[in-house]
Order: sequence, then structure tokens, then C-alpha cells
Amino acid sequence: MAGRKKTAAAAVPVNTSTDVVVPVGKGGFVGHVVGHLVGKALPYAAPWAGAATLPPLAGVATNTMWGDAPLSAGLASAALAVGGAALTGIAWKTTPAGTKFGKFRRAQLSASVAAGMGWLTTATAAGPFGSPVLDAWLIGGALFAASWNVRQVVRNGASGDTEETNGGMAALAAAIGWEKTTVKDAKGTGKGTVKASVQVEPGATIEAVQGTTGRVAAALQVPPSGVIVTPDPENASRGTISLRVADLLKDGVPFAPPVAFGLLPTEPIPVGLYADGEVWALDPFSAEILQHVLVMGVTGAGKSEFLRSLVAHLATRRKMTIFLVDLAKGRQTVGHIADGIDWLVQDAKTAKRLLRALPAAIKARGDVLASEGLDQWTPDSSLNAVLVWIEEAADVAEFDELEEIARKARSVGIWLGISLQRATWGNVSTDVRANLQASVCFGVDKPGDASFGLPDSVTDAGAIPAWGSARPGYAYSTGMGIPQDRWTTEVRSGLTDREELAALVAAGASYRDPLDEATATALGQAYAQRAHKGTNRTTPGVPAAPVAVEAAPAPVEVGSAPASADSAYDIEDDEHMTATEQAADTEIQEAYDEVLGSIPGDPEPDAPYASLGLDDEVPDIEDDEDGGMTFDVAAPVGTEEARHILYTELDGWVRTGRLEFEPADLIPATTAAGRKRPWMQGELKRLVELGLIQRDGHGSYTILHSPLQPA
Repeated sequence: MAGRKKTAAAAVPVNTSTDVVVPVGKGGFVGHVVGHLVGKALPYAAPWAGAATLPPLAGVATNTMWGDAPLSAGLASAALAVGGAALTGIAWKTTPAGTKFGKFRRAQLSASVAAGMGWLTTATAAGPFGSPVLDAWLIGGALFAASWNVRQVVRNGASGDTEETNGGMAALAAAIGWEKTTVKDAKGTGKGTVKASVQVEPGATIEAVQGTTGRVAAALQVPPSGVIVTPDPENASRGTISLRVADLLKDGVPFAPPVAFGLLPTEPIPVGLYADGEVWALDPFSAEILQHVLVMGVTGAGKSEFLRSLVAHLATRRKMTIFLVDLAKGRQTVGHIADGIDWLVQDAKTAKRLLRALPAAIKARGDVLASEGLDQWTPDSSLNAVLVWIEEAADVAEFDELEEIARKARSVGIWLGISLQRATWGNVSTDVRANLQASVCFGVDKPGDASFGLPDSVTDAGAIPAWGSARPGYAYSTGMGIPQDRWTTEVRSGLTDREELAALVAAGASYRDPLDEATATALGQAYAQRAHKGTNRTTPGVPAAPVAVEAAPAPVEVGSAPASADSAYDIEDDEHMTATEQAADTEIQEAYDEVLGSIPGDPEPDAPYASLGLDDEVPDIEDDEDGGMTFDVAAPVGTEEARHILYTELDGWVRTGRLEFEPADLIPATTAAGRKRPWMQGELKRLVELGLIQRDGHGSYTILHSPLQPA
């Protein structure tokens, strides 16, 4: 029909049948059977019809024209003999013979041409119906037709092999230099892909074939990622070549909503489609080993769209809790579904609190699972599954800290996701990356960047998403319950609608379980004092508190709605601060500057003790005018009372929301207790061992629990 849109599947080669369909009609069953037999026989009748009619007609014609005169007959026979030899040579040279069947076909065709021209030469001079010319026609013609029938049977699959025609896989193999490579059994899947078997001869390797995928793609005029060669794990000389000849995903992939509310975390999570139209689903919590995921891709490649799909699905499930850290654009990316996120972090200080509290939570969860007789988390546990998603992790945590979390969190049901543009060693250490066994790699600018996120087996096969942001949403994905033979198949994440996701997350509030008590208690003050609290079935109508942002991003103008599916993936940052919010931030900043400006500077900035810290020794000062001054020092009190003074100071900070401190901040409390620096250092060490505070690599501390209100 004119005007009908041509689908991508129309470009897929399809094996057409030569069957002739005969309607049953009045002939009933007999007529149907006869028609079926005729349809099957017709393709094999052509060689017999040709052998029966062409030689005698040609022989009668040439004998009539030149056979009466000896001179004419001789000259015509000589000319036909030379022409027959030339025609035989042409048939030999022009017939492809890249396979064993091709060599047989070339020999058969050349022999048929030579025999036919030889008989015609003889029939021109002697006549076609005399003996032995007539006998040669009857016997030779029958053998000729029968041989071509045998070829047809073999071609149609009776031998299990597939014939390669000119322009097919054999011709392609010859064109790109696969002298020691055999390509056979090429079949279209009907879903935009053609697959064929590849076998190399002794002296060649499948790895060498993988290195030629670029030339194959150029020869077939398909994208570089459209040619994938995967080795056979059981036979090093064999493999499979996959040619994507049609893009079924180019018009975009719709978001697939959950099939039901209240599913468990162990149910698959549909997040898009494969290039062949199958559902791209993640199933991390059902795998034998929970595999942390590394998500990588340039700006505009589709990472945020993927994250929104993932969060929206998990936010409608039972026994599931989501923590999300995004210091750059958290509200812009997931602001409309923030109610489904139990702890949304948008400032560096809170992000560090979360990561420092996780080791204690991991230990506590391990103890609970041990008491429940479980080696790893399952839905049978009293604990929730937890997703901890970190955007640009290098800006949030130390590598050693991330490596410890990734290594220990797996068995206790904490799924770690790290998203960044390039997973180089400067952004994620090799130790951390070794613990991120699953991956989703969107478009990258350089082919080599893909090796930071995808296994070598995937990139060696030619699955390299080196298209940058030109194909948003397209990616390769590994691990998380995905069968390994699907790792080299392109995927595309679904396009989401902000209002649809917001309504979905709101409806899921009545199904979301609050974080289990054991984990919440272990996370301590950092979790209890979080600014953002998502909704769940115990607090379905409580909106999430606004998250304090250290620095508001500059407003960005958003243009009109996207004109295509691809451009929709680029609209990831379309929520902006209102004028009221900007004015409030400005007012806060001015007040902050005013307070700091009222604090006088150091009256003696050049004094030798001006830069001393609590742990530094006080130098001897020869010309100290105040050297004879004495200070009243509080009389020492008992150990328990001294500790109570110190703990009261820490508890007061907790109650006011202060969780970070340095040892120097405890000087007044230490002095009030009649103690000195060594005693305070011993108490800090004791509190660390009790899990009430945590020391970072720079000598500062984070309060996990109030010493007066221990977990």
C-alpha cells in the first residue's frame, strides 16, 4: 500500500519457498494432494524440460543452416568448437567456489557447458537424429538433468549444508581475505539479524577472524557494531558470526511498566529491548552471586534514562530500599521519583556519612543472616535488599573505602551501582573495578574506553559502543543474570515519561517496606538524621523533605519537546531551581558571609604557636613574657565521670546535627574532665572499637551513634 511505513524487518533476507499452493476446491482431498505433489515436482522438472527441448531444437537449426554443404558444415563445426571451449572457460572462471559445494557446482556447470557444446558441434555436421548423435542426446541429456536434480536436493538441505551463492557469505569471505575461513549455514532470524557458522582451517584462529569485523562491516555497509564474532567455547576452530542488517530499535523503545505492584527484588527488572526485539531484563538478586554493576557512558548517552527506569521498578517492590548519591544533578535526574528513594544524597558531607556508615551496616546484616541460617541474602530474610547507587564515585569516596564496601556487601544483599563517564584507573581503581562484575556500557568516545567497563570477551567479539552520544540509549550489558551469549547483543533502554514515573512511584508507596530495623540501627545517626526520607507503606502520605544542596546549579534553558526518540534521551536535566529558591539561597549565603565577617582574625598570627594542633608538642619559647603565668586546672575526676563529660559533649553535637569533628574540638571537654591529650586519644580509640565513631584518613572523626544513646 502506498504511503505505508517500511519497517526495519523488511530488510532482513528471507528464504522464499518454491512450493506451488493449489487450493482444495472441488477436487477435495485428492485434488489437494495432487496439487501438493505437482508443486513439489515442478522445481525438479526444469532440467528435464531443458534437456528434452533445447539440444534437438539447436541441433536442427544449425544443421539446417550449415549441414548441407561440407565446407559450411566444417567451418560452423570449428567455430562452435572454439566457442564452446571459450564458453566453458568463462563458466569455470565466473562460478564462485569458496566452499566444497561451490567447487562441485563449478565443475558440474563447466562440464555441462562443454558437453552441450560438444554435442551441438557434432549435430551441426551429422544431424541431430542420426545414430550415435541421437543416442548421445538421450543418454547424456538424462544424466545432465539427473545431476542437476541431485544438486537441487543438496542445496535444499538434504546434506545439512547450505549453498552459498554469488554475493553470499562465500563471496564475502573471499572479498575480505578469509582464505582459511569457511562460512556456512547463513540464516536470517527474522528480527534484523543474520547468523552463520564460522570455521577456520589449521593455522588460523577465531581471534584473527574477530580482528576483521571492521572490514566485514564496511563490506556489508552496516555500523561497526553490527558485526559480532563469538568463539565456540567447546571448539577453538569454530565460532558464530552475527550480522545486524536492520535496526529494530531506531524508533525508540517504550518504557515497560511493572507487571504488578509488590513484587520481590528477585523478580526480573525489564529496562529495555535487545536488538532482536527480546526484552532486556536484569535479575541481580536471583543470581548465585550478587554482581555489583558499573554503568559507563558519555554525557547524553542515556545513563540517566536507564537509572530512572531501574529506580521506578524497584520503588514498587516489597523488601527493597534505595539509597542514591548524586552530587551533580540528583534533583534534576530523579526529583520526580524521589519519594521512592529512601535516602537521596546531594551533598558531599552526607555522602561521606553514608559510605562511612555502610561497613557497620554490612557487619550487622551479616550477623542477622547468620542467625537466620542464611549464607547470603534471600527474600526469606527479615532484611530488605538494598540498592546503593553512586554517581561519579571518584568525587565521593576513597578507593579503599569503595573496595571494602564492594567486597563485603555482596553476600548481605546490598547491591552497589557506580555510574560515571569513563572508568579509568584515575576514576575507579582496578581493585574496585574487579568487584564490579556486571556492566552497562553506553556510548563512549574512544573504542579503548569500552575496555574499562566491558569484559575482554565482549570487546574482542566486536561489541564496542564507540558511538559517543550519537545513539542515546544504546548499550551493551553483562552480568546481573543476563545469559553470556547475550552480552554481545546491543540493547536500548526504554524512554520514560516523568509524569508516568511519578504516578507509578506514588502508587507504589503502599507496597514499599521501610528499611529493616537492624540495618537502620547500624547506619546510626547518619541515617536517622538524613534530610531526605522517602515514603513507604508506613508513611505513605509524608512527602520527602527537601535536600540541602551546597551550591545551586546555574539555571539552564530547556528548549521545545524533542523532535525524535533519540533527542528525548538527551533531556535529562529539565528541573531547575525557582526564583524563590535562588533568592533563599542568596539570603543564606549573605547571612553566612556576615557571620564569618564578624569573627576577628588571629590577634597573633605570627606567634610561634599559632599553627599548632592538639597533637603537636609545644616548643620552648625563650622570650615568653607570659612564661610565669599559671592556669587553674580542674581537679581530676573519676574515670566514669570523665567519660560522661566527654560523651555529653559528643551527644550534644549529635542532637544539633553535627556528626563530624576533629580531636582539637574536644579540648574543652578534656580539660573539664581534668585529663590530658593521651587520655582523650585513648578514649577516641575506644569509641572507634565500639563502633560509635569512625576515623577517616585525615585524622577527623564521624559520629555513628551517640555514646549516651548506643545502638
